[in-house]
Amino acid sequence: MIPRSGDVLTIGREASVQFATPILFRVIRVHDWTTYDGWVWIDGYQLNTAGDAIERRSIFVQIDGLRPVGSTRKPPPSNVRPLVGGQRTGEVVDRRLAAQRMLAVTKNNSR
Repeated sequence: MIPRSGDVLTIGREASVQFATPILFRVIRVHDWTTYDGWVWIDGYQLNTAGDAIERRSIFVQIDGLRPVGSTRKPPPSNVRPLVGGQRTGEVVDRRLAAQRMLAVTKNNSR
């Protein structure tokens, strides 16, 4: 499993011998650097048991030794619409309505 940004992993001895005591780790990014087959450099934050970041680290680990911790990705909010032309469809409509309202208020105030 190649981790992605936002994933929370348990990093233990299976990932690298330096982690005799497992740590929780939130991924910032996975580097595309050339390494040994099956190994990868990952930037992220070491977490405490409450899930708070306590240290930023870059670690060199075996991909097969990474263990995900539950579901870490939040689903998108139900009120967010897909992107259209670089903007969310709801934002386009909201901006148009706001502009129309502003024009109406301006016209009413100028009379």
